[in-house]
Order: sequence, then C-alpha cells, then structure tokens
Amino acid sequence: MFTGIVEELGEVTAVEQLAEASRFRLRGPLVTDGAKHGDSIAVNGVCLTVVETGDGEFTADVMQETLNRSSLGALTQGSRVNLERPMELGGRLGGHLVQGHVDGTGTILSRTPSEHWEIVKVGLPAGLARYVVEKGSITVDGVSLTVVEAAADWFTISLIPTTLALTTLGLKRSGDPVNLEVDVLAKYVERLLAAGVNPLRAQEESK
Repeated sequence: MFTGIVEELGEVTAVEQLAEASRFRLRGPLVTDGAKHGDSIAVNGVCLTVVETGDGEFTADVMQETLNRSSLGALTQGSRVNLERPMELGGRLGGHLVQGHVDGTGTILSRTPSEHWEIVKVGLPAGLARYVVEKGSITVDGVSLTVVEAAADWFTISLIPTTLALTTLGLKRSGDPVNLEVDVLAKYVERLLAAGVNPLRAQEESK
C-alpha cells in the first residue's frame, strides 16, 4: 500500500525485452536504501517487486499484463520515473490510500501555466469517469492529487511548484500517456451496490 507521495525522481538505466515481459533496471538511491529481494516499489504508480538491488539501483520484472495496462511499456533507457516505497503502518498518510494497481492510462490534453501553479487537463479512458469526482483523489503516474474538475471523458488537476519540480509531471507534455489509479473505495462501494448490498442495513444488522 502506498500514499501517492513521491519520494524520489528516478531513472531507467536499462530495459531488457523478455518473452511476454520486460526487465527494468532503475536508479533510485533513496528508495533502494535497505531494500531487498521481494520488496515492493511503486514506479510511476505501478507496484513492482524488487528482484535485485545494488549501487543505488534495482531490477524488476514486468509481465505483459502490466505492460498492457500501464504506460511502463513506453519507458526506455534514460526515462525519468516517480518512485515511492510502501507506507509503514503507524506512519502519516500524506496522500490517500494507493494500491499501485493501475486502472488504465490517460493522456495529457493540455497544460495551462499560471504564476504559482499549473492546471493540467487529462483525458479519461472509458469506464473510469464514474470513479472521478470533483475534490476527490486520483493517482496520476503515482502522484496523489486532488481533482479540480471532472467531466465525462476528462478531468483537471492543479500542480504546485513542488510537484512540478520533484515528479515527472513537470516533464510531461500534451499527448504523453500517464498511469491512472482511481480511489479503490469507490470501486468497492460500486460492487456492493451492484450486488444489492445495502451498507447501512448491513451495519445495523451486525450490531
């Protein structure tokens, strides 16, 4: 489980194409400090398992399903990436609950800079709009953000200078893909309601 608060701006140092998979080597001295085989690290919002670590770098195998559902397949040697270690139980939750399970990819539609922040418009893939609400939370390339406006096929976010400087969102341009993860709580509520479960009644019956 992650919070969507990016810890480090890392870099892809190598990409190896495998049969229906890819092996990435990424540089991130902060997130690899103390990391070991089997640990999880979020890369642009995608939860990956550490295979090897050393000299401030780590390798991770990415299966075809992940490549199909995220923008990781577009990464090449030299690409910058957002890196985050899992949250520690008992620690502060700076963003919101993030699983690192990408729901789909969006596209940067436009960027509107101002003196102190920048408004970014992101296209929504079909099927995700119902989970995105004004003032709600969404994860874009692993960054926990608040939705400013929400429409049928797009939403906007407001990026402060810190986010622009310390994450890949400051490097993205119109037309670039981004990984999106919506609020998992909204998906659970939808599933329960579709099954005819009334959460309020279930709570009363459990007392």
